[in-house]
Amino acid sequence: MSKEILLVVEAVSNEKDVPKQVIFEAVETALASAAKRRFEGEAKVRVSIDQRTGDYKTYRQWDIVVDEDYSAPDSELTTDDMEEMGLALGAGEIFEEEIESESFGRIAAQTAKQVIVQKVREAERAKMVALYSDKVGKLVHGQVKKVTRDSLIIDLGENAEASLPKEHLINRETFRLNDRIRALLLEIREDNRGSQLVLSRTAPEYMIELFRLEVPEISEEVIDIRGAARDPGLRAKIAVKTSDRRIDPIGACVGMRGARVQAVSNEMNGERVDIVLWDDNPAQLVINAMAPAEVDSIVIDEDSHAMDVAVKSDNLAQAIGRNGQNVRLASALTGWTLNVMTAEDAEAKQLEESQKLIDLFVSALDIDDDLAIQLAEEGFASVEEIAYVPMEEMLDIDGFDEDLVNELRTRAKETLLNQALQEEEQLDSAKPAQDLLEMEGMDNHLALVLASKGVVTMEDLAEQSVDELIDIDGMDEQRAATLILTARAPWFAESE
Repeated sequence: MSKEILLVVEAVSNEKDVPKQVIFEAVETALASAAKRRFEGEAKVRVSIDQRTGDYKTYRQWDIVVDEDYSAPDSELTTDDMEEMGLALGAGEIFEEEIESESFGRIAAQTAKQVIVQKVREAERAKMVALYSDKVGKLVHGQVKKVTRDSLIIDLGENAEASLPKEHLINRETFRLNDRIRALLLEIREDNRGSQLVLSRTAPEYMIELFRLEVPEISEEVIDIRGAARDPGLRAKIAVKTSDRRIDPIGACVGMRGARVQAVSNEMNGERVDIVLWDDNPAQLVINAMAPAEVDSIVIDEDSHAMDVAVKSDNLAQAIGRNGQNVRLASALTGWTLNVMTAEDAEAKQLEESQKLIDLFVSALDIDDDLAIQLAEEGFASVEEIAYVPMEEMLDIDGFDEDLVNELRTRAKETLLNQALQEEEQLDSAKPAQDLLEMEGMDNHLALVLASKGVVTMEDLAEQSVDELIDIDGMDEQRAATLILTARAPWFAESE
């Protein structure tokens, strides 16, 4: 039987291309599993195979525990038992007793076979992960092996398979058995069945890798791809840049008579690709990304990381694109929230915001309209800026002297102080309910702030939205969502 074991290990190892050590461990596990059937309960059995001769021995094992921890007579012995047997084994050690080995012929039983098959599969998956771990984010090629309702199973060769989920297929494209396919290795996903290679043809990185394949200047790092956005199967934008002034990055990506970009487009089922020149100036980058629409003006709001993009009325539809496609892709490419509007609407919005600012200065600083207008035109956007901006900067304003600057700064600080006192009074008068104070994740100060805004009970908090809570100082989106879910917990308990 010893030679038979060696023959089986040799054959399986060669067939599955996995280390012999893995097969030996599988056979040992299978033999131990067969031997355990002779005992009742949860007996522990170990099999050791001599990998040179194929001979093997079987041992029954017991864990040594102290008397008070003794609970499993099938797999445990106490330290007192060891003393009676004259053995110097303490708690935490293992006592082994050699028992009769099972015949290797019984490995033909279904259970034993499954152990070997499972071990081989685990080894194959581990080998697959090692082979493809450095290829994540790269293009891979394969052949369609199976088509299911949810995905395509792709044979990558070398006993490696990958899954291409239907949601990662480009719109309207279909593949049949044995079709050749190219995709991006998106990730190696771990689940109950082990490691799984997941592919994508819709990820922006797929388009980037296609350009890297078609444009030598990109693979040679002469041209750098700075960003990409896609509406898979319909339209995409990609931003490129080069530090070599002799090279036109857009022209290089387009290729002679559009050959390079057309090759990429064909691979993506005819997806139209706009190639955009990257610019480190966010406003200029947005102007480039909005092409082919022409931008009249841009107003940047750093706090909300958004831009108001103004275009001519007859250019508005092109700027927005079908179903908002153009502005959506431009926003994804640049990382800015873009609000597209006509030049007339932009001017009206700017005038409205300017008037609000002027009214604020008139009310808060007790000044006339002309002075408020001058402050707004100089770029002051809040009372805080007037209170704390360096005096030298304000003295540079035409018509401003030291007395005027000091007076404006004093009035601004008094306004801020009054506002702070009013907020404190609101907090002092606010009385949050006990359930709000005792709610998980709540602290006294936040409860007082919420109560001052009319959120007194857990029920009040449960009815809030995340957007309403993130206006509170120190509140981020994640904490707001967590607090709201905690407050809504009683709702779900009642429904159950």
